[in-house]
Amino acid sequence: MKTTDEKRPDPEEIEKEITRFLARKFGGTVRIATPSPSPQEDQAEKTGKSHKDDIKLKFNLKPEDLISYLDQYIIKQDEAKAVLSTKICTHYNRIKTFKASPDLEGELFCGIKNNVLMLGPTGVGKTYMIKLIAKKIGVPFVKGDATKFSETGYVGGDVEDLVRDLVREADEDIELAQFGIIYIDEIDKIASSHNIIGADVSRTGVQRALLKPLEETEIDLRVPHDPISMIQEIERFRKTGKKSRRIVNTKNILFIVSGAFTDLAKIIHKRIIEKGIGFGATIPKISDYTNALKNVKSEDLVEFGFESEFVGRLPVRAVFEELNETDLFDILSNPNNPIILSKKLDFAAYGIDIKFEKKALRILAKQAFDENIGARGLVSAIERALLIFEKRLPSTNINKFPVTVDAIEHSKAYLESLISQPGEQNSDNYERLLKEEKELINIYLHSNKKVLVQKYALTLTPFRINLIADFYSKYIMDIGVILQKIKTLQDEIKNFELRFFKNHDINIVIEDDAIDFVLELIVHSSVRPDDFYNQMNIDFEYGLKLVREKTGKNRFFLTRQALIDPETFISSLIRDALSGDTEHMERA
Repeated sequence: MKTTDEKRPDPEEIEKEITRFLARKFGGTVRIATPSPSPQEDQAEKTGKSHKDDIKLKFNLKPEDLISYLDQYIIKQDEAKAVLSTKICTHYNRIKTFKASPDLEGELFCGIKNNVLMLGPTGVGKTYMIKLIAKKIGVPFVKGDATKFSETGYVGGDVEDLVRDLVREADEDIELAQFGIIYIDEIDKIASSHNIIGADVSRTGVQRALLKPLEETEIDLRVPHDPISMIQEIERFRKTGKKSRRIVNTKNILFIVSGAFTDLAKIIHKRIIEKGIGFGATIPKISDYTNALKNVKSEDLVEFGFESEFVGRLPVRAVFEELNETDLFDILSNPNNPIILSKKLDFAAYGIDIKFEKKALRILAKQAFDENIGARGLVSAIERALLIFEKRLPSTNINKFPVTVDAIEHSKAYLESLISQPGEQNSDNYERLLKEEKELINIYLHSNKKVLVQKYALTLTPFRINLIADFYSKYIMDIGVILQKIKTLQDEIKNFELRFFKNHDINIVIEDDAIDFVLELIVHSSVRPDDFYNQMNIDFEYGLKLVREKTGKNRFFLTRQALIDPETFISSLIRDALSGDTEHMERA
């Protein structure tokens, strides 16, 4: 029996011995093909870690930051936003703290992971909210459907496939995937059925398969009996000469599950009534489904059909409110809502610019509310109302489509009028709705001014608010993207000062009104920043050098008027220089 102190054989010595044996046995006709690791793999072997191990989670959001971000896109759901933003920010800030201080991890990471259970009716924005959060945080995100797990024989494999999908979403970056978010919808469908005698094996089996990933376990990325996984493993062995397991630890993966839980309200209501029975007892008033869910307890979920261990792995609960008709109208009126933006893109594909009347949006909101499927009804209501126009208008010369009340309520007659008389009336309606849209953007920007200024570090003057409204009406993108573009353009314009100094050794200061002038040109005239800078060189280089030679001054303030009429500006500087009015010259 070998001891641990006994010297292990060197692989190179073994290779030499086998080579000598093969040479004696077969001459020079048989040789060993030694695997040749790539430089990255060779370096990883020497250092003991992958070249991706230095990737760090970059997270600096606070709960209120994330709430402010969600407020720009999601109507209502204030309580759910607060719960999710707080617990998700805590989850990732805690991870960041441990990564910065690895010696604390073993001591401090003993708490329960902030996995979230979301409860609420269909079409209230549960999936949309999680997608927005994952995008904002910058972590990989996958969505699964709990109903699919119960349809297969080997349920555990399906649960693990979500983790493998997360790695694919992270471009095979295992470390990044280990900070991802897995979202499982329709989780209420895997609750054991009440009308089955004995254990509901298929559904409780799915719950038990989820227990370890919800807490902490290691998932092997190699799928048993999967030919692709086997080929990848062979290729990896060919390159490195070693068998290696690629595993994902779920310790830091955040699981968020959701469901409508239609029958749960009855269980909660029954518990509260039974608890309130007795002389002098008060029974809390539960007027609707949402209020009932807000009173949910673990015992209700267990009675609903979940294993107690499964409920214990989901300590955070967020309840989503039902949406009424006004809420659906507010969603359509939100300039960031993807429903209207998507429909604008549909018509823009045919060169048609579409604008919506507020009264028409109210009618669409009512139609959607009548379908009783929440915000999902908005998509079908709009598709149903506009399909006739989307089919016919691309074959005409019409490039402006104002969606008025008549377009929704009398679509065929409106379409015929639009085609037969495409002139003045259509143009007037379009201009009216264009003005209405810009007013909507103005209201939105003023209402969210404080948050937007802080987020984008962009001063929102009345002029810039109008400019952003013009930008929104001309291009199809949400307000956040527009503000980021305006901020980038502003920084690029301010950078003209440094470029001009490097090129000509002249210090110019571009005033705010001049920056606004350039921004306006770029938005309305499609002027490129570089083209404007080149023209500015032509307009100012020699004149400012001449003023510098005569006065010795080398700092000039460029106003909006200076950019509009550079010749008059330079003449004024020279005239002031000759008269000795250098103070006015400097501020000109």
